[in-house]
Amino acid sequence: MQIAVIEDHDRVALLLKRGLENQGYTVSVYTDGESALGSIHPDNCDLIITDIMLPHMDGIHLSKRIKELYPDIPILMLTALGTMDEKINGFDAGADDYMTKPFDLREVYARVKARLQGKTVAPPEKIIQYDNLTIDVDKNEVFRDAIKIELTPKEFKLLKFLAKNPEKVLTRDEIAKNVWGHFFDTGTNYIDVYIVYLRKKIDKNFTKKLIHTKAGVGFILSNQL
Repeated sequence: MQIAVIEDHDRVALLLKRGLENQGYTVSVYTDGESALGSIHPDNCDLIITDIMLPHMDGIHLSKRIKELYPDIPILMLTALGTMDEKINGFDAGADDYMTKPFDLREVYARVKARLQGKTVAPPEKIIQYDNLTIDVDKNEVFRDAIKIELTPKEFKLLKFLAKNPEKVLTRDEIAKNVWGHFFDTGTNYIDVYIVYLRKKIDKNFTKKLIHTKAGVGFILSNQL
């Protein structure tokens, strides 16, 4: 497995490179976002670890571009900042996971392993249809009544999980594991925040509401409520 580390702090980059190589991975290091973007491709990269603060192109913009080009490459974002807004910006940019500095290398190994294991699952359905909601998985596009709705990568992933389990109440734990991953911070309200985002985009302009809350349990995609 090949990992791209994008980090302009030499000591941190070397720590990650040596540590991951000791775990059996092949590691390429880039010190700025532009050079990484010009070099990374699915043929030479299975996972990306990137800092947010980078020269020439920061990790937020880099992640957006990578996900536009290669949506299946998982991204683990590193930052010295750990505020809610900072984390949401990272997820909105397409980050699959998020760690704050300083970090424990053992946790990095665990998160990398979990993300790379996730790449071995069967290919998803190309089109998910529920009521008047259409999700084109290949193109990352969403429509209601043929009206295109723009979603961030994390909103898209959350909606896709709801749509693959229609008429089923999904607990926050289930959503956390399947949308945010095994290392979701249970002390946050990311899920509730993103459900609000989704409702504004998916339901606000339509009489029939599809995304519902089951108080004390979780959330459900249903046209029956």
